[in-house]
Formats: sequence, structure tokens, C-alpha cells
Amino acid sequence: MDLTSKQRAQLRGLANGIDTILHVGKDGLGDNLIKQADDALEARELIKGKVLENSMLTAREAAEDLAKATRSEVVQVIGTKFVLYRQSHNKDKKDRIVLVKDKRG
Repeated sequence: MDLTSKQRAQLRGLANGIDTILHVGKDGLGDNLIKQADDALEARELIKGKVLENSMLTAREAAEDLAKATRSEVVQVIGTKFVLYRQSHNKDKKDRIVLVKDKRG
């Protein structure tokens, strides 16, 4: 899914109100962190992460690598924080994020 600029703006606004749940440290992106991100994306659709000082990765690298591993989209990277989004496949999920559509899609 390619996000439009309007959709990214909408998701950035929603991300302001969520807590950071992923912390990328010196061990980088291990299997446990990827699983945690995958589970969180399925439950919440929008998650925020932070790269700690002792990490060998930048926030951009961590976000892009996690997005690839979890089939999600990088919404934003600012400083050491990043936001990822993946639409839930659970049709019964009551609190799904409904993205705005612009004229292109």
C-alpha cells in the first residue's frame, strides 16, 4: 500500500497521541523485536518506535528495515523516533483506522 501525502498527514496526526512501544537498542532488530512490532501492528495498526543511543542503527534505517520485515509503511521519522502503519486484516476489528482518500485514490 502506497500512502498518499494526505494519508501520511492523517497518520502523523494520530501518532501524536500514541506512546512509544518499540525500543531499538544495541542488539538492533532481532527476531523478538520484529515479532513485537508485527504483533503491535496487527493489534493497533499504528505504532511508534525509538532508537536508543547505544544502537548502531539510525531511526531511518530501523524504520525501513522494520517496515520491510513487517510489511508496513514508514509514516514518519523525526530524530530518533519513527512511526509505522499497517492496515489490519481483521475485518472484525472495531477500532480500525480509516484513511482519507484524495482525488488520486
